[in-house]
Amino acid sequence: MNLISKSRMLVRVLALSVLVATLIGCGFVASVPWIRNADNNQVVNIGDSIFAMSGEIQEYLHSYAGQTFRRYSVSGAQMSGGVLAPTIRSQYESARSDDPNIDTIFMDGCGNDILVPAIAFDPYRCKTRRGGLSSKCKGLIDDLYVDCVNLLNDMYADGVDHVIWQGYYYTKNTWLLRLDSLEEAIDYGDMRVAQACQNSAMDTTFIDPRWTVNDRDIKTDAIHPKRSGSKKLADLMWPVLEPLL
Repeated sequence: MNLISKSRMLVRVLALSVLVATLIGCGFVASVPWIRNADNNQVVNIGDSIFAMSGEIQEYLHSYAGQTFRRYSVSGAQMSGGVLAPTIRSQYESARSDDPNIDTIFMDGCGNDILVPAIAFDPYRCKTRRGGLSSKCKGLIDDLYVDCVNLLNDMYADGVDHVIWQGYYYTKNTWLLRLDSLEEAIDYGDMRVAQACQNSAMDTTFIDPRWTVNDRDIKTDAIHPKRSGSKKLADLMWPVLEPLL
């Protein structure tokens, strides 16, 4: 390998390291600030960087509603685990600590639990290879299904009235990451989260963005929505959220 090739490889490795750090290591640094006191404290957002990195989805929802909602989402958040970003559950607990009178939650979750290992070393083999999605990846997602049901049931027991759970759209290929290979994992993950929403005690609406957000709506990091993608996601959520306000 010549010097130029080595330099290109080093740049790629460093860029990948920065991206993974953004996903799991930056937490609040890569997130818009929490909103702990809003016009309507009974509506709360929790989740990961799809909401937290730019805050654009919530900006659109605020403009549609003419009022602000609380926000606790953090970039890099996972359903369980993760050391540098509050888990989805801990975000919910922080919201309850600030004000337990919560009527509606809009959220996402489980994306980083699948994506971060897949980008790093893919130990669960969630990137599709010959033979389709691996049993290890399905096992990982099946465990996340249990976490989702338990969280939703706890929300129900705490008196939350409604949850809107935004699923994940397909990631894309870029010069840095080749993430088209995660389509089957996203399909299986969205299916299991939708089942969790249906099978829990909570009144939960699952929003499926896979056929609405396309490659043109995703940033060059292959994952996060551009403003056009954020608007599409907000426009999917708003008809469900508006009657609950």
